[in-house]
Amino acid sequence: MRKIVIPTDFSENAMNAIRYAVELFKYERSHFFILHAYADEVYDHNALVSRDIFDELKEIVRQNSDKQLAKILKEIRKISPNPRHDYDTLSSFGTLIDETNDLVDKENIDILIMGTRGKTDDRNLTFGSNTLQVLKYVKCPVLAIPKGCSYDQPKKILFPTDYLLPFMRRELKLLSTLIKSFRSKIHFLHVSNFDKLSIRQEDNKAFIMSSLPESELEFHRVEAENLTTAINEFIKKHDIDFLVMVNSRHSYLENVLYQSTIDKIGLSIKIPFLTMQNLQRY
Repeated sequence: MRKIVIPTDFSENAMNAIRYAVELFKYERSHFFILHAYADEVYDHNALVSRDIFDELKEIVRQNSDKQLAKILKEIRKISPNPRHDYDTLSSFGTLIDETNDLVDKENIDILIMGTRGKTDDRNLTFGSNTLQVLKYVKCPVLAIPKGCSYDQPKKILFPTDYLLPFMRRELKLLSTLIKSFRSKIHFLHVSNFDKLSIRQEDNKAFIMSSLPESELEFHRVEAENLTTAINEFIKKHDIDFLVMVNSRHSYLENVLYQSTIDKIGLSIKIPFLTMQNLQRY
């Protein structure tokens, strides 16, 4: 059974990610955990002026969270009455990252799905602050859904890689399942001025191929001064509808995520964006 966690801040962007998720896994036996972490709402609340009202305010916020989650569950079952899907709703007093990682470890979650932006919906940003934190620190694959992105079967997938990072078999298996369901083609993009791979790169490339045995794969090498420009141009030229990248220590994606804002380097993402988290689970 596939286990999926979907954090929500009760925004339309978050609801859109839920709709996308139930469609993406409509053919799979899946268990969805709809999570709302509300500690920040309590601590940042205007009414929190003394310790005396802390517990009272905390209970009010929890009750409101439970009501909102119940509304979401009712809406999901209305738009997608899928007998293959089970749901749990969770109101958690804690930070989004802590509560999500605890749930990932406890339930052995396969993937997290959320909107690229939440309630604040700053149009000048590719990722909202919560999504950026999740992409940085949550130890499972994260699928980010842009605002207004309606579900469509991912047919052309772009996977930029330098073949230097090791890949996790479990995460490639998740990708393999998605590809098999939708008969997608993966385009692997290697940006390099050298046409010969090192032994390490050859081994990592061979591991990818062995982990995706039934998938249609196409390998590309392009020369470019800037990886971000190469990715954006490839997406446009090949009409890519799904982006996959690996987040690991010292990777390109880590450098992107640790910029003060991802938009400074111009990685404009308007398609679903799957981050493979090659970060050790404890």
